[in-house]
Amino acid sequence: MKIIVPMAGRGSRLRPHSLTVPKPLIPVAGQPIVHRLVKDIVKVLHEPIDEIAFVLGDPAWFGDDVVSSLKDLAKSLGAKASIYRQDQPLGTGHAIMCAKESLSGPAVIAYADTLIRANFSLDPDADAVIWVKQVDKPEAFGVVKLNADNEIIELVEKPKEFVSDLAVIGIYYFKDVSVLKQELQHVLDNNIVNGGEYQINDGIKRMMASRKIFKTGQVDEWMDCGNKAVTVETNTRMLGFLKADGDEQMIATTVKSSNSKIIEPCFIGENVILNNATIGPNVSIGDHCIIENSTVTNSLIQTYTTIKNAVLTDAMIGNYVSYDGHFKTVSIGDYSVLE
Repeated sequence: MKIIVPMAGRGSRLRPHSLTVPKPLIPVAGQPIVHRLVKDIVKVLHEPIDEIAFVLGDPAWFGDDVVSSLKDLAKSLGAKASIYRQDQPLGTGHAIMCAKESLSGPAVIAYADTLIRANFSLDPDADAVIWVKQVDKPEAFGVVKLNADNEIIELVEKPKEFVSDLAVIGIYYFKDVSVLKQELQHVLDNNIVNGGEYQINDGIKRMMASRKIFKTGQVDEWMDCGNKAVTVETNTRMLGFLKADGDEQMIATTVKSSNSKIIEPCFIGENVILNNATIGPNVSIGDHCIIENSTVTNSLIQTYTTIKNAVLTDAMIGNYVSYDGHFKTVSIGDYSVLE
């Protein structure tokens, strides 16, 4: 089994956090989004993974440190890492075809801006599976249309009239991904574009037209990381899941705490210093942070950041930030938000 992970986009909706760190590498509950996604997929597949192919953007943005972290991730899961580049943002279908040398045999394709919680088995009668989640407002999503045999017969983007309430979440399984490769090659060769881009859906529609059987796989939880508000919410939900699972150490042994209180669930990284602070619930703090004379709840703080004299709720703070709630002078960069 292979996993193909297109992750070339920079994540403009998550600015300013994605100005210096590609969105898939922003940590949620202590681990980069793409790391958690790949690990969760491996966990629910219950099958050996022999290769993980990552499709990255510009090397100036996705540099050697990113490549190294992804290779380490694949190695930790017993898989080979393959690195490909998408030099232009030409759509989901184009991104997948950038990894065409890896498009053979059974494979899962997963876009690296979402997290899931699921427990399922692959349908052996299906040529492909599209994972979906039941949603309250299907008109805001791409949804699947099913026939009487619960097979997917159509993909409908943001339907004005009700088609179904099963939203496509961006994770797919193909029994033989070379079939998708063939259809996407036709899309590229014939310049079939939607919204000015080559889309995976056009390859899937061609597979459906050739009578390939598509089934749904439903996830228990679908967590988006598209913007600041939903990323903080996803961090909160993920901390709750990790606390319930009990599989991860969530508070590092190197944390130094003085006159401070931690209200679980929280993730607190290595060499964090807490002084006269109340942390939690639902807070993630990255390595080498200092929190003094502050109360922090429902928030996500990355690495090497110092917070003093602050009361923070629903906050998302990046790396190497210095924030003092008693500020008298301010230096704030592009796309920053203070509310």
